[in-house]
Amino acid sequence: MASGSPLLAELIEALRCLPGVGGKSAQRMAFHLLERERERGLKLASVMAQAMERIGHCERCRNFSEDPLCALCASGSRDRQVLCVVESPTELAAIEQATGYRGQYFVLMGRLSPLDGLGPEELGLAQLTRRLGEGEVEELIIATNPTVEGDATAHYLAQLARAGGVRPTRLAHGVPLGGELEYVDRSTLAHAFGGRQTLD
Repeated sequence: MASGSPLLAELIEALRCLPGVGGKSAQRMAFHLLERERERGLKLASVMAQAMERIGHCERCRNFSEDPLCALCASGSRDRQVLCVVESPTELAAIEQATGYRGQYFVLMGRLSPLDGLGPEELGLAQLTRRLGEGEVEELIIATNPTVEGDATAHYLAQLARAGGVRPTRLAHGVPLGGELEYVDRSTLAHAFGGRQTLD
């Protein structure tokens, strides 16, 4: 884009890092902020800088957190005998909003995908194995997405659970095959979550 402003071009390019944002969308966002929302744009920039600097990962579940333990792990009201494994914080939020689940979580931050360089180490599976070995968890709910990589990850997690003497379960069908949990409607997700089954 020939805007005549190298800084504007840099802003537009920076906005393209967001998922689903191409060149035209990034341009519209940049123009909107500069034309009508400069104050909010400054607030956005400030909060974004703080978030990038201060938000890390919970030491126990790997969810996003500013503190060593996230609010869910620090809560004494969560059932520590049930642990739900999800691929991302987006799916954790979907389960929290759509179900009455009161257990704890473990966030993989991905799924097994050798082509993308995501193996057991990148997903924190050694940390999960240690957690299962503490003897507190009785059921491991595997809430990976029903994709090829999600299924492979679920199989691997089920083996880890059994090796640790923990009963593995998987979300029931109802979530569309090849779908992503964050795009499933609440009632379907709640039904699938409530109907989870033991993996053989």
